[in-house]
Amino acid sequence: MRRMNKSLTSTEAAARLGISTARVRRLVLDGRLPAQKFGRDLVINEADLKLYEPRKGGRPPGKVSTANKAATAPASGSNAAITAAAKAKKKGRKK
Repeated sequence: MRRMNKSLTSTEAAARLGISTARVRRLVLDGRLPAQKFGRDLVINEADLKLYEPRKGGRPPGKVSTANKAATAPASGSNAAITAAAKAKKKGRKK
């Protein structure tokens, strides 16, 4: 006897995966999660939920922008004294 997989709606699949229904629809449209259209609903096999791999959270690592380089780079020449004084003054302010 062959065992059939349980079919889930996109709302049920989202609850199982811990993501929003909009995210489930996006995964289906991107081809990362197989589904069948049944009327206006998406039907997803329960076994196919194992194909979903959650992304790492947060911003992806990238290049340091030129603004960040300028802010973190040590100042040179006479600007060094001005920058150090400005930082000290800024730290001493009360909010």
